[in-house]
Amino acid sequence: MPSDPGREQAVCVDFGSTYTKATLVDLVTGAVAGRTEHRTTIDTDVLDGLDACLATLGLADAVARGEVPVLACSSAGGGLRIAVVGNEELVTAEAGRRVALSSGGKVVAVVAAAAGPVRLDALADPDVVLLTGGTDGGNAEVILAATRSLVGSGWRGPVVVAGNADAVEEVSALLADVPHVVAANVVPRIGVLHPDGARAAVREMFLSHVIGGKELSARGDGGEFVAMVRGATPDVVLTGVEVLAATAGDVVVVDVGGATTDVHSVVELDPEDGALARDVVAPTAVTRTVEGDLGMRWSAVTTAEASGDDALAAPAARRAADPAYLPGSDADRDDDEAIARAAAGLALRRHAGRSRVVVGPEGRVVERTGTDLREVDLVVASGGALRHGRPGVVDRVLAGSTGPDVEGGWQLPERARVVLDADHVLAAVGLLAAEHPGAARLLAGGLLGAPRVAR
Repeated sequence: MPSDPGREQAVCVDFGSTYTKATLVDLVTGAVAGRTEHRTTIDTDVLDGLDACLATLGLADAVARGEVPVLACSSAGGGLRIAVVGNEELVTAEAGRRVALSSGGKVVAVVAAAAGPVRLDALADPDVVLLTGGTDGGNAEVILAATRSLVGSGWRGPVVVAGNADAVEEVSALLADVPHVVAANVVPRIGVLHPDGARAAVREMFLSHVIGGKELSARGDGGEFVAMVRGATPDVVLTGVEVLAATAGDVVVVDVGGATTDVHSVVELDPEDGALARDVVAPTAVTRTVEGDLGMRWSAVTTAEASGDDALAAPAARRAADPAYLPGSDADRDDDEAIARAAAGLALRRHAGRSRVVVGPEGRVVERTGTDLREVDLVVASGGALRHGRPGVVDRVLAGSTGPDVEGGWQLPERARVVLDADHVLAAVGLLAAEHPGAARLLAGGLLGAPRVAR
């Protein structure tokens, strides 16, 4: 669709691990004016796939002339890999892991410095290290020891420091010429988790060190690609979910991908529940989990294994061996839906967890894991397997994971409306949120007008 010179428009692009998806948005009405996708061209230049999308939309000349801006996010080339280094795993490292996930990264390692020296191989080749440790005003040696150990391991890549505020000057001196940025402590005091500062710092490191470092494009010495990217795709999508939640109320998004299944939620915390709950690390309203063993192609085998369904073993192996595989028959589509149902169901349960009431010396206490999704107002389903599936695919994939009859004490949505993000707009909403907040709200509102999935 050619650009309309009489309208304000922007192209929102998601450079995914498999497909590059382009959405043309009318900035006045917030409507989707066009959408297309092309395989992500990692084998040549990542911008080749964008060129193909712009040609299909009839926007190549308008973009070249600067009439239509391009805003992009990326998970191409493996996305954002984060290793968390904390003092001990139960509190600070776990808090760091949660922050890393909300920052749009895949957590590849969680290292507790108290257990021994940090080894370079234990970091699992991350793009960024998130360094945590100690409460503000607490024992400064906690994060200093972790820093010495990290530097001693030979790590010379980007570091985000989000620990004891009283120690950051010494931490910066120890890191010396290792690229690093300081953020607010993720655990400023016991029982409190503040992820926002670290999340912003991780985004800064992603843009300044990771995107260019992956050398996905040679155009303009890589600068053309770097200039259009606003963040890691999962981070941008989570921003889109936050915009949607401001209008829709509590929201959960389940995105079934080829390699991972991501769950994003924005849930207002109940202070009364918090007072009765026993949590190792304080819950937050905005949460994201990434299940690296659950997916439609690269992770199909581990999805089948986790599901316990032996009938999925052969179909999963076939898809893992050929990630570009497309189902060609109804039987193949049935297998795709079964794998998607396993991935979505397991990912939602891991995100939501369970709760139970126990009575002990402290009185009535709620023991829980995960994020309570029972009162969520809206469930948004996403992912290629759902967007391109047969009619009714979302209902079949989420069967047993939503509704009032879920068994086993899982904190899953009971009365939520379920919709499909058919146009992949949440990434576009997140991309528009900072520069075009009105258009972002209108675009997100379009999901509220999407047809309800039949229950």
